[in-house]
Amino acid sequence: MNILNDISSELQQGCSPKVRSCVQQALDEGVLASEILEKGLLDGMSIVGRKFKNNEVFVPEVLIAARAMAMGTELLRPQLGADGAEKKGTVIIGTVKGDVHDIGKNIVRMMMEGKGLEVVDLGVDVSAEKFIEKAREHEAQMIACSALLTTTMREMRSVVKAVEASEMKGKVKIMVGGAPITRSFCEQIGAHCFAQDAASAADAAFEMCAINAQEGTDPKCAVMGLVPCRDHCYNEHRKIYPVKTHTSIGIPSGCLCFLSFTVLSLRP
Repeated sequence: MNILNDISSELQQGCSPKVRSCVQQALDEGVLASEILEKGLLDGMSIVGRKFKNNEVFVPEVLIAARAMAMGTELLRPQLGADGAEKKGTVIIGTVKGDVHDIGKNIVRMMMEGKGLEVVDLGVDVSAEKFIEKAREHEAQMIACSALLTTTMREMRSVVKAVEASEMKGKVKIMVGGAPITRSFCEQIGAHCFAQDAASAADAAFEMCAINAQEGTDPKCAVMGLVPCRDHCYNEHRKIYPVKTHTSIGIPSGCLCFLSFTVLSLRP
């Protein structure tokens, strides 16, 4: 359908007014809101995500596209429930207690929303108790924690322990990410899959929310099936961000990986 192609194309260009206009036109023509979302907005954002992963577009383009998508989604929101649109999963995201950095987190949130996930952003300086409270309130399938400092990354372990000690154990996956997060650290707290960038993190969140939503699926076994991906994704990550190389301003490239995320599951 041409109008859906137009929505996707205008979103990729970041033309918010045109996206809104095309979405309204599609609604006026009787196109289901769920179809506009899937084949127009999400299709366009998915393409932006792939280009971002391949370094064909950069953070400003992602932000502009995300703004255009938000404008289109605003028009659709009242109709989506009436159309019976199925929620693809809910993620609670935030920067851990003691850390106020949020650029990487915000990009990951936008990418997740671009996959059709419902994302509840708790902002920065979020305690383990707050993550669990909101995961319970929204019946989330995943908690995504971000940290930029080595002094605050330890709070991620607090989140893991808090979930293990609560009734949410086995019900919610935990995603951790940020510049100081290493493969070794992630494995120490039970990581199963390493995503090399924000787009990959969104893909992983989408898949793991889908796994969590499958009735009768053992969460541990389902996520364990992702283990082989860990080494591959990690190796790909190292190719793109070799620790020993440096940027033009003398910072190790590995330190710029604030968009990289790791997926882990609590083992019941």
